[in-house]
Amino acid sequence: MGLVEWTKDESVAILTMTAGENRNNLNFANEMMRNLEEIVADTSIHATVLTSSDEKNFCQGVDVQWLMERFQAKDFQSIKDFMYRMNDVFKTLLLFPMPVIAAINGHAFGNGAILSCACDFRFMRADRGFFCFPEVDLGIPFLPGMIAWVRKAIPQHAFHDWKYTGRRVTAPELERERVIIKACANREELMKESIAFAKTFHKKRGIFGEMKKRMHKHIIEIMEKEDPEYIEKLFLFVPD
Repeated sequence: MGLVEWTKDESVAILTMTAGENRNNLNFANEMMRNLEEIVADTSIHATVLTSSDEKNFCQGVDVQWLMERFQAKDFQSIKDFMYRMNDVFKTLLLFPMPVIAAINGHAFGNGAILSCACDFRFMRADRGFFCFPEVDLGIPFLPGMIAWVRKAIPQHAFHDWKYTGRRVTAPELERERVIIKACANREELMKESIAFAKTFHKKRGIFGEMKKRMHKHIIEIMEKEDPEYIEKLFLFVPD
C-alpha cells in the first residue's frame, strides 16, 4: 500500500491518504502528485473527494522528524525539493479541472489544514478531530502563497484569530464561519455527504479549469514569484 491511493465511485474519484497521521514529506508529495495526475487522466471523472483512511487523523501536516533529519544530515536539497513539490501539489489542487472536496475525517493540523484550504469545498465530521494552525507555537511561518490561498477558504477575521493563537477549532465553529459546508455527525455521514455533493458536479473540465485559473491567478503568481525566496534561503523556522 502506498502513502496515497484512489478509487472510483461513478464520476467521483476518492483520493485517500493512507499513512496514519499522513505526515508530509517528499515521498508523500510525490505520491500525491502521481495520484492527482492519474485522476486527471481518467476523463470520466468530474469531481474528487480527498480524505484519509485513519480513524483519528485527516493530515497532521509536515513530517517534522523527517525535516529535522534532513537538516542534521545537511541534506538541504531534499528539503527544497520537498517544499517545491508540495507547492506543486497545492498548485495542482488550486487549478484542478474539477471540484476537489476535502472530507476532513479527523485532525487537520498545520499543512493538513492548509491542504484542505487548497481544495474547493470542505466537509468535516463533528464527533472527532480539530482544525488547527500550530505554526505560531512551532516557530514555522507560512509561505506567502499559503497565506493567499488560505484566505480564499477562511474569512479574514477567523484566519487572523486562528493563525495567531494556534487554537484548535471544531467542526461546528468551522461551519458557522462557512469554512466547511457541513459539520457531519460522524465518519459515515461525512463520506455520504461529501460523495453525494461531489456527484452533483458534471461540469465540463475546460470551463471549470479556466474559471479556477482566472480566479486563482493572483495566488499562483505569489507562489511562483515570492515563495522561492523563502524556500531557497530555507527560511522555515524562526528561533526565539
